Amino acid sequence: MKEHALSTLETSMKYTLDVAAAMPEKAYHFRPENGGWDFSELMNHITYGIYWWQENYVKNQETAWDPPAPKNGKQSVIACLSDAYTDLKSTLGSVKWNDRVLQGLYATLDHITHHRGQAVVYLRCSGIEPPEYVY
Repeated sequence: MKEHALSTLETSMKYTLDVAAAMPEKAYHFRPENGGWDFSELMNHITYGIYWWQENYVKNQETAWDPPAPKNGKQSVIACLSDAYTDLKSTLGSVKWNDRVLQGLYATLDHITHHRGQAVVYLRCSGIEPPEYVY
């Protein structure tokens, strides 16, 4: 169970970082017509979501939703996204695994998948072929 969950997290990290890298720097502020967030804001949301879900559902520490100011620039956004995944992996290596931790991890992954799917649409709307999905 734990090994499969950690493998799924690794796959999520690689694919999410590939999606973030596929968008050119100049298009990081692309937003679909009538869309909500631009691509950079969407990636920042995924990043903060990893931390928030981790605090609330993996560590079981109630934390208010209070995202920081978004990072700007492709490299900064990707670095912060990578750091969030690394922090989650570190936390998972230091907690006692139980149903709550597993459910928290899968809820986190579900949130990432939801918004990463939006990011793939942003790529397609920008005329960019998204990285091939791996699982």
